[in-house]
Amino acid sequence: MLGKAALAMWWDVAPELRVEFEHWHAHEHFQERLGIPGFRRASRWTSAEGGEGFFVMYELENYEILASAPYAARLNAPSPWSTRMMPHHRNMVRSQCRVLESHGAVTARHAMTIRLSPAAGRAGSLQRAVGDLARSVWMRPGLVGLHLLRHEAPPLAATTEQRIRGNGDRVADCVLVACAYDAPALRALGEGELADSALVTLGAVPGSERHLYGLAYSATPPDVG
Repeated sequence: MLGKAALAMWWDVAPELRVEFEHWHAHEHFQERLGIPGFRRASRWTSAEGGEGFFVMYELENYEILASAPYAARLNAPSPWSTRMMPHHRNMVRSQCRVLESHGAVTARHAMTIRLSPAAGRAGSLQRAVGDLARSVWMRPGLVGLHLLRHEAPPLAATTEQRIRGNGDRVADCVLVACAYDAPALRALGEGELADSALVTLGAVPGSERHLYGLAYSATPPDVG
């Protein structure tokens, strides 16, 4: 990953708003976010399971960016277009994360996200096990990367954007992001070494939530500057 922190988000958008949402998100929102110091890459992924969901991730220089003055200023001064679109982010999950493990690439054609929580007293063993797995996974045929993120709320008061969304954002404790150029290889990983039962053995609480996505758009600051 580009940096030591990430902002990982999931939400749904109604079909009748999808065209406008994607236009706004690509041509205004990404430009705004990538103009903030410390934002290094933005990626948007669409559901590969026939749903209305999106996965969006911003890779950040460091964790402190999530409470920085330029970022807070942008969150508290949304544009008119953003103000109109924000209420339509349904079922929002928004995790401000430190990057615990990162091996290989991020922006491949396919991605699987797994939202999970470590069992009591097993956060360290889960991280070590994922790190060991990631060091081999990213070089397997069809796969290119595996990354582990951990949510940590920054010292930032509720923002205008959150209020527009009804202050209903949820968070994921930990996030696994597996990236691949081959969808069957990614599914096999999700049904094997990253299956819920396997993650429980590694130190996770049962009941992880997983989704498959396809890359729609990715940009870095020079792309939109």
